[in-house]
Amino acid sequence: MTTHVKRAFRYRFYPTDAQAAELSRTFGCVRKVYNLALAARTEAWVTRQERVSYHQTSAMLTAWKKTEELAYLNEVSSVPLQQTLRHLQAAFSHFFGKRAKYPRFKSRKKSRRSAEYTTSAFRFRDGELRLAKMSEPLRIVWSRSLPEGVSPSTVTVSQDAAGRWSVSLLCDDPGVKPLPENGNAVGIDAGLEHLLTLSIGEKITNPRHERRERAALARQQRRLAKKEKGSANRARARLKVAKIHARIADRRRDGLHKLTTRLVRENQTIVIEDLTVRNMVKNRKLARAISDAAWSEFRSMLEYKAQWYGREVIVVDRWFPSSRLCSACGTLQDKMPLNVRTWTCDCGMTHDRDVNAAHNVLAAGLAVTVCGAGARPQRSTPDRRSATKQKPSRREL
Repeated sequence: MTTHVKRAFRYRFYPTDAQAAELSRTFGCVRKVYNLALAARTEAWVTRQERVSYHQTSAMLTAWKKTEELAYLNEVSSVPLQQTLRHLQAAFSHFFGKRAKYPRFKSRKKSRRSAEYTTSAFRFRDGELRLAKMSEPLRIVWSRSLPEGVSPSTVTVSQDAAGRWSVSLLCDDPGVKPLPENGNAVGIDAGLEHLLTLSIGEKITNPRHERRERAALARQQRRLAKKEKGSANRARARLKVAKIHARIADRRRDGLHKLTTRLVRENQTIVIEDLTVRNMVKNRKLARAISDAAWSEFRSMLEYKAQWYGREVIVVDRWFPSSRLCSACGTLQDKMPLNVRTWTCDCGMTHDRDVNAAHNVLAAGLAVTVCGAGARPQRSTPDRRSATKQKPSRREL
């Protein structure tokens, strides 16, 4: 049960021209150091089969700063440069642990513009945040207050594609405590017509944020395509497109936060399906709608909030036939096309497809807890299947 939670509080801020220039230089230096270190580690591995550690890249950074070509690295704070080397080390650790792909180089146009400062590179006092190499505090819009009596341990400054500046303060949140147990359990079936269908019969409408902005987005994208590359007009048109994308993402994230918080507060046990979104978006007809639904982001939010508040999230295996199984008698139907939304079982029970699936998901999740099988699918070892696995392995065929 979680008793110690580190939480990031994100705020908008509006830098002065001098601060914006300093941060832009820092972003560029962070990207340059990351790419140099990645190139050095790649070259060492390809040519000599040698793994380069973080401490070795830190020594390389010191040497780079002494060269005439890279002397400009001394103009920014050294802490974000060291932090990007730590991030690269973490990326390689995930790669060698087979949890991620090989690290990629950062692009000036596409990569996220951000810099991370630790306690030695900023000062937070009396509600004012001052970063290293800056004489004035950041003009932060304090949309909500930080937990009383805590100080941030890490500050991350970023600028998104829409030109908005944000600062994220990582600190302990003593206010996050396990909620009282209520014994409620709910099964959730994800869909496109309805974003979620609960086993209690409630259907949550899919807001379709991207579809609502599709006409405006297409109009701005057409205007962008007609602008000359490298021109100021193209830069302004690109910014308008980015603002629409940011508005869509903000609305989607806000809705998912409210929904997941409500589900965690109302239920002790939440059962969901393990959806392979990566494979599902390969369907060209449904890829846009599936991406707009953001099922992966929903699951991520649900899991970390359940961990915060002492709830349990059970993930039913992806091969569990929730839609084809009668929740009344247990009869398994041979086929269940997507256009069939209501069906009648041989036992005489008429089912709403989504509600029936949610009932089956809940029953399968509760069965997992009773039999003691693993709640989460074994992603790293596919042959170790959970108790709800239905599709036979190749060995069994």
